[in-house]
Amino acid sequence: MVTTEIAEKIKRLEEKYAAMGQDLSSYLDGLLYADYLTYWDYISLDVLLNLQHPRTPIPDENIFIIYHQITELYFKLSLQAIAQVCLPDTVDEKTFETQIRRVNNYFRNLIRSFEIMVDGMDKDQFLQFRMALLPASGFQSGQFRMIEITSAPLTHLVYEPHREGLVANDLKGVLDKIYWRGGATELATGKKTLTLRQFEGKYMDQFLKLAAEYEGRTVADRYYSLPADARERLAPLVKDYDLNINVRWPLMHYKSAVRYLHKKPEDIAATGGTNWQQYLPPKNKRILFFPRVWSEEEIANWGKVIDI
Repeated sequence: MVTTEIAEKIKRLEEKYAAMGQDLSSYLDGLLYADYLTYWDYISLDVLLNLQHPRTPIPDENIFIIYHQITELYFKLSLQAIAQVCLPDTVDEKTFETQIRRVNNYFRNLIRSFEIMVDGMDKDQFLQFRMALLPASGFQSGQFRMIEITSAPLTHLVYEPHREGLVANDLKGVLDKIYWRGGATELATGKKTLTLRQFEGKYMDQFLKLAAEYEGRTVADRYYSLPADARERLAPLVKDYDLNINVRWPLMHYKSAVRYLHKKPEDIAATGGTNWQQYLPPKNKRILFFPRVWSEEEIANWGKVIDI
């Protein structure tokens, strides 16, 4: 028996496919012959479980690979949430709060899960297989840099002493001085490492295009465009966002580096050739997305005392 409700839905389907120049009957035939969807097909489980390709037979290398793959998926979700805040012409308080809370939740999970890296791998195994990864480095996460670029005006991603003379709308000029480019230079000569040259070759054009797309509409821009009362209500949320991305996340990387690379009398170099002892601690970078929500004292002590 065809109910009135079903008849109405059939009519709407006919209109939908007619607008595409298609015949509804053909699509219904397809539904009759189509197999039922399974969980493993829907999430491409077999593909997912075969995306790990260790370079060595050392067992714990698989932990390292899977952890970083999970991290990149969380970054993808974060960028999706950021786009929903920034790309529409305007944003309301509810949408801003919903999407930024999502990013905070993603990073909170990432920060807590770093224990998998810090304590979940055998140190001797890590020091063995890491040499097969040269010059690859977590420094080369393009998605994390995209999160930074979409979170605040590009000048916020330049070390304070290097901002003098920058022209905010000269995006290429600002990008040339972005803070992380100084984190992958050879310690002895100051030249760019291969890690940095590879990274720039793959991503710099994308970064410039992204910076242009988000110019004037970053997360920080959207926050400051909200009414004053909304900004006051959302201030704890954006502070958490700032801390998660610019303090807690780098600190967990630093904790991991100390766990695996600290050695007396001389620390082990990072795979990317970065000076991790100076580059990773957030107190040495003092990068903030929302400087106006923090007090002078909080900025002065940025990254020094923090509850992870």
